[in-house]
Amino acid sequence: MANHPSALKRMKQNQKRRLRNKSYRSRINTTIKKIFTALDDKENETARLYYQQALARLDSAVNKGIIHRKTASRRISRLTKKVEANFS
Repeated sequence: MANHPSALKRMKQNQKRRLRNKSYRSRINTTIKKIFTALDDKENETARLYYQQALARLDSAVNKGIIHRKTASRRISRLTKKVEANFS
């Protein structure tokens, strides 16, 4: 346990940020799961809607520093391949 006031404050800040980042990552993963569920159920328009949401959330997470830009790029690329494979 930290003893200095600045270290205690840093611990509180880290905890707050960790919880906020965790919830944001969870939202991203939930949206991606919804895409796969829609694709399995042959609901292409619903999948396209969730796909747009996922792209926006991934880009937003990169801007906020929650995930690395290359991680987001890789996930977007893989999602695009899966979604486009069902539309062609």
